Amino acid sequence: MLLSPTFRQPETQKITTKMLKSANDVMIFDGKMKLKLGSAWMIVAAFLFAIMGILVKNATVRFHMNAYELAFWRSVLPASAIAISVLSRRQTLKSRLILGHLWRGTAGTVSLLLAFYGLQYLPLATSVTLSYTSAIFMALLSLIWLKEPPSAKTWLALLLGLVGVALMLRPSFQANLWWETLLNLGAGLFAAFALLQVRELSQAGEPAWRIVFYFSAVATVGSAIMATAAGWHTLTWQSLPHLLGVGAAGLLAQLAMTQAYSEGRSKFTVAALSYLTIVFSAIYGMAFLGEPIDFWEIVGIITIIVAGILCALPESRA
Repeated sequence: MLLSPTFRQPETQKITTKMLKSANDVMIFDGKMKLKLGSAWMIVAAFLFAIMGILVKNATVRFHMNAYELAFWRSVLPASAIAISVLSRRQTLKSRLILGHLWRGTAGTVSLLLAFYGLQYLPLATSVTLSYTSAIFMALLSLIWLKEPPSAKTWLALLLGLVGVALMLRPSFQANLWWETLLNLGAGLFAAFALLQVRELSQAGEPAWRIVFYFSAVATVGSAIMATAAGWHTLTWQSLPHLLGVGAAGLLAQLAMTQAYSEGRSKFTVAALSYLTIVFSAIYGMAFLGEPIDFWEIVGIITIIVAGILCALPESRA
């Protein structure tokens, strides 16, 4: 495993920014996007990620599809699109860091499956919010596992994050959905592991498109195995648009996010705008799914968003 105890959050932010910029080499069609939106690309990405979650939610409600087959459709389209793009440019998918890719792909796949599982059973806003706790878990891992001395900002972010999570867990526990809620929260934890592995792969010189490809490939295989064990649902003309939409929305959201980090002047602004996915999901859940949000859930959502934004802030230098 590539993870090392030398993790430092400011360094990780720089590496992640560089990695996201390099993704344009392959993933943004044949050159630069003609439409220049700067950081506003993240608003587009947040909206598309929300659309993906909505389609997953609708597919589970209307067609009773399981999280595994939905994760398969989420993964197979990006894997195929990147492979076709790379091979058409006569680049190679081979990597000397296969083990690292497998670790990153496994962590990312588990996170994806748990997030989709949560969407199947929990209210849309609750599920999406719990999946967006990866920044909080990153701070926690840097403290417990990687032995990084916490700053005052990190302590405040962790405290706010724990309070926000507790507020979000309360109604789910009362509805006897504690198991589903904890599994959904695990999506944020495994996403943090995956992000740490991305940092190591990026440091080792792996381009972003190759990291995304191997994650999508591992997720495709893993979710296909799980879906086969659980049972596939027959494709219909009614369900097919939802499944293709899940993959397309996920891929386009990834591209828009990449463009946001490439064009945006402030990486902090881009990171903060990413939490609009929670807002979009909450609005849709209330307006179209009849999922009410009480006062304390709203406080919990806001608290988690603030904690995530604090984690995105660069450390002050003495």
